[in-house]
Amino acid sequence: MTSKFNKHVLASLVAAAAVACAAGPAFAAAPMAKTPAPGYFRVMLGAFEVTPLSDGTVDLPVDQLLHQKPEQTRAELAKSFQKVPLETSDNAYLVNTGSKLVLIDTGAGALFGPTLGKLVANLKAAGYQPEQVDEIYITHFHGDHVGGLASNGQAVFPNAIVRAAKHEADFWLSEEVMNKAPADKKGYFQAAQGVLAPYVKAGKLQTFDGDVELVPGVRANTGHGHTPGHTTYTVESQGQKLVLIGDLIHVAGVQMAHPEVTIGFDSDEKTAAAERKKTFDAAAKGGYLIGGAHLQFPGMGHLRTEGKGYRYVPVNFTQMR
Repeated sequence: MTSKFNKHVLASLVAAAAVACAAGPAFAAAPMAKTPAPGYFRVMLGAFEVTPLSDGTVDLPVDQLLHQKPEQTRAELAKSFQKVPLETSDNAYLVNTGSKLVLIDTGAGALFGPTLGKLVANLKAAGYQPEQVDEIYITHFHGDHVGGLASNGQAVFPNAIVRAAKHEADFWLSEEVMNKAPADKKGYFQAAQGVLAPYVKAGKLQTFDGDVELVPGVRANTGHGHTPGHTTYTVESQGQKLVLIGDLIHVAGVQMAHPEVTIGFDSDEKTAAAERKKTFDAAAKGGYLIGGAHLQFPGMGHLRTEGKGYRYVPVNFTQMR
């Protein structure tokens, strides 16, 4: 009996091994997908739905761009487990007020290469279509914020009104100002003029002066310094508040702790640093959310004062309720 039992066990093991060998190819290593999840996030702000949208990332030599010693930048980034070139997010924000669909900034489109220009795909993945956007509010006219407005000379958001600060539009859309600009800056003007042209031609570019409510619950605030007409936008609903700060900060790993450090993209460094401090102090004191174009996606969080600078606390992942 023992012999028969052993033979039976052995036969079972051999059979199991044969099955395992036959099934082996099903467990072979799968090819790597090399694609991330769609770049959108979603939170409720009172009665408003806010959807941060990723336009992608771009590698920046921030040790050469920030106005401090390069080795100091590299050392401070290392504390955040980052290095140069720094993979930098480019974010936009879609606000559904229930009556209006408002997009704040549009990403880079085709202006900055293949690692950016993802906004429309991510907007669609988030459940919306470009044709549904009612209004677009621009923080400033640098290419990584307006490039997504047009593709091949055609408006990407055909039904949208584009709004921006008058001072910003007057500066970047002026042929006279462009002609006086240094040769290495003329491309900024040409890019902005090119992507805005379909909206200008259609009479869909509208400008505003100063601090003004554009639709109920969304207000423009002057935030000059980074560019002549740089603007931030405050979104408020049912006592909850979010301030979309545009380019008040580029490198959180350095500028949160050292808000006095400016970057080569700033047109007026002193004013840009002062505006950052004023806006960040108010956010830390008020305890409300900020959203940044170049904070790590989804680019939303709170600020807390820490020493002479700030601590950035990213939003917690949340389910929609």
